[in-house]
Amino acid sequence: MTTETTAPSRYTHQLITRVRAADAARPWLWDGALTATWTMAALVDAAGGWRNVARDPSLPVGLVVALSLALSLPLYARRRHPTTVLAVMTAATFVSEVSGAFLQAGFLQVFPLFHIALSRPPRRLLWAFVLLLVPLVTGALRFDGAAWHIHVTSALWAYVFVALAGITLRSRRDHTTSLVERARRLEVERDQEVRLAAAAERARIAREMHDIIGHNLSVITGLADGGRYAAAKSPERAAQALDAIGTTSRQALGELRRLLGVLSVSDDAAPAAARTPQPTLADLDSLLEGVRKAGLPVAAELPSPLPSLPPGAQLTVYRVVQESLTNTLKHAGPGAGATVRVVTAPDAVLVSVTDTGTPSATPGQGQGLTGMRERAALYDGTLDCGPLPSGTGWQVRLRIPTAPEEHRS
Repeated sequence: MTTETTAPSRYTHQLITRVRAADAARPWLWDGALTATWTMAALVDAAGGWRNVARDPSLPVGLVVALSLALSLPLYARRRHPTTVLAVMTAATFVSEVSGAFLQAGFLQVFPLFHIALSRPPRRLLWAFVLLLVPLVTGALRFDGAAWHIHVTSALWAYVFVALAGITLRSRRDHTTSLVERARRLEVERDQEVRLAAAAERARIAREMHDIIGHNLSVITGLADGGRYAAAKSPERAAQALDAIGTTSRQALGELRRLLGVLSVSDDAAPAAARTPQPTLADLDSLLEGVRKAGLPVAAELPSPLPSLPPGAQLTVYRVVQESLTNTLKHAGPGAGATVRVVTAPDAVLVSVTDTGTPSATPGQGQGLTGMRERAALYDGTLDCGPLPSGTGWQVRLRIPTAPEEHRS
């Protein structure tokens, strides 16, 4: 039963949609057909039927034909220039009413009136009614006498209904347009949100890639340099360096594989390897050991037990220490050492990484320093870095609240 009641409605909607599309593609076709149809009807009436309602049937036929054409041919431009068309037709109607012809083609004024109500400002509609009433009242007063209101009222009601139809369609059209515009705005907002989320995700991936690749390559470079110098004098130390390079490379590949696996596989289908936890505070010892093998002496002061932080905050501490030691490896120069301190305060975890080198260039001018600060900000932390007061060495200081606000990534 539902199919039977909805099928005609669906067919009607499709038909209306096709007619509108055809009209939009070839408006001249519909305008020409309507104008030709009503012009023929007006001329048929001018052939003799007009005398049935005329107050003066003795009027010349040529005048009647001219008025009939003046009331029908302008319809072709009714949609583009409805006010002008109505003015021309009103002039012809005035002559028809004053002469006593009372041509029924005068009712064709409803077409430009409809389009004025549909597409023009409301005040234009008021002026249109003034134009329509002048010939009506003039003809009625001249020929109908005391019964003048009968002629005026019937025509006026027809004009009111046509105007209301135009206003109704205009309201529906404006409402539909408003809905379309709102949907378009929502779509634009969603696209912006998607782009912002994608930009944030790209920044996060860039930080992770920088930390993983930059640190591990620096460690591998240090191990390779040490192994090259040790190859001639101590083959055993060279072999140890090669073993450390292999271990570091595998760790780097494992971290990259884990990161790329999370990016390429959905959460529901992600394998266990892709869901391997990111580094935490418990992994600091292995990080420091890898740096020591690369040739940088590192002293560590870590609390026992390690402070309790959310996994993301622990990753932030790990990455900041990793980036700081990487910068020391690259910039501090030969003979430098580093100290890593992690202190638990009543409301925060304080981390400092200090080196004793004399860098030839200010470290952290690229992605590293920006990434460290962004990581700290995500967990309401602060990060400061700069040279030591003595002029020798560099220090990075990180403060992470023990109860940070909700992650804002």
